[in-house]
Amino acid sequence: MITVRYFAGARAAAGATEAELPDGSSVTELTSASVPALAKVLSASSFLVDGTAWRDRDQPLPAGCTLDVLPPFAGG
Repeated sequence: MITVRYFAGARAAAGATEAELPDGSSVTELTSASVPALAKVLSASSFLVDGTAWRDRDQPLPAGCTLDVLPPFAGG
């Protein structure tokens, strides 16, 4: 299983801190299976797979990985 960890606005939209996906899933599949509020956040988010930037949303994720969902952050 793939562990999905949500941060900041993604956590609020998901209503959870973590979720699981079946091995072989992609970021695109995560987005299409999400409720509309979360899908909107995911469309603007960056992703890390086991700590490394993941840019190909259609590529299957590695089995057993951790996917971090990082929405745009505001700061000051």
